[in-house]
Amino acid sequence: MAFKPANNIQDLQYFGEFGGVNPSISDSSTYTFLSAKTMFDTFEGNADGCYLYSRHSSPSNLYLGEALAAMEGTETANVSASGMGAITAVLMQLCDAGDHIVSSRTIYGGTYAFLKNFAPKFNMSTSFVAITNLEAVEASITSKTKVLYCESVSNPLLEIADIRGLARLAKKYQLTLVVDNTFSPLSISPATLGADIVIHSLTKFINGASDTVGGVVCASQAFINDLRHVNDGAAMLLGATMDSLRASSILKNLRTLHIRMQQHSKNALYLAEKFEADGLKTVYPGLRSHPSHVLFKSMMNTEYGFGGMLTIDVGSITKANALMELMQNRNLGYLAVSLGFYKTLFSAPGTSTSSEIPEEEQKDMGLSNGLIRFSIGLDADIARTYSMMRDCMAELNILT
Repeated sequence: MAFKPANNIQDLQYFGEFGGVNPSISDSSTYTFLSAKTMFDTFEGNADGCYLYSRHSSPSNLYLGEALAAMEGTETANVSASGMGAITAVLMQLCDAGDHIVSSRTIYGGTYAFLKNFAPKFNMSTSFVAITNLEAVEASITSKTKVLYCESVSNPLLEIADIRGLARLAKKYQLTLVVDNTFSPLSISPATLGADIVIHSLTKFINGASDTVGGVVCASQAFINDLRHVNDGAAMLLGATMDSLRASSILKNLRTLHIRMQQHSKNALYLAEKFEADGLKTVYPGLRSHPSHVLFKSMMNTEYGFGGMLTIDVGSITKANALMELMQNRNLGYLAVSLGFYKTLFSAPGTSTSSEIPEEEQKDMGLSNGLIRFSIGLDADIARTYSMMRDCMAELNILT
């Protein structure tokens, strides 16, 4: 039977304290007990259904975590105050001093900066490889390697990870495969393909309103218990706790994710096909010209499409900036980082979201300074949007 991630979300039934169709918000930082023994048992993690302190957990956060675990097909999940809060907690939990990570070389700039600049302070090392080359990935594995890390769809180059192939390598060498699925919620379900841990920045498509920062780790109950452990759990001790009000807000938005992802994907495919036909250097997994188009199709949940992210390369940062400014002036979107908003967002990654990566390394991975990353919005008339975008490009002599 096919995995149905949206059904898993919709089938969850939560009632509020007074019969509300939304669960009641737990607006407390600490919780009371009828007996001192129950408090002790809860602190030790031995009292199911009891809450101690919201840095550890809260009902609102558990509701959201349960829904996200259902979406990804994992036993449970732990939400955090940001995507980076989820990523760093996972890697710190999995690795000790002297351990090694093999990571995709094209990843979010914040993740790259953590692995390249911060993790070495704890004697954790990382090899950055072309994740689409499984032979190169395997060649980078050493006796010290503990983690394979990738993004399902990489930021910003939109490379596609062969999650099944990486899972085979992880199993062969007894590694943990961690997959950031922020760019492709619902479209790809990494846990069903063999990933051990799935991470999201909830800030993006899942919340969809660009009003909240959040993250989640979807994994086994045993691993989430380790993350939350009061003595040595990274999520507990690093303290990147999500606020209960935010958790409640994200849960409500999560219930429309399937509708939004269908529209994001529909609009992105339409624009990608038009841009490519206009002679623009266009990258989108839904295009047959994408080197991993067939791979994506083999992994995807078809009804949610190829996602809402695409890139075009206009040749120079000067042209990229001029185009983005003109499109914003024409109300075609916002010159802003992040993604998953109802309005189209665009940025030049080399000078924004990937600026932590040194210029020489950007060149090596194929990240040019003329690249524009688009998070395509929910426009009802995408043909009109394309026509206006094309007018902007023609005005700036970008179209040949």
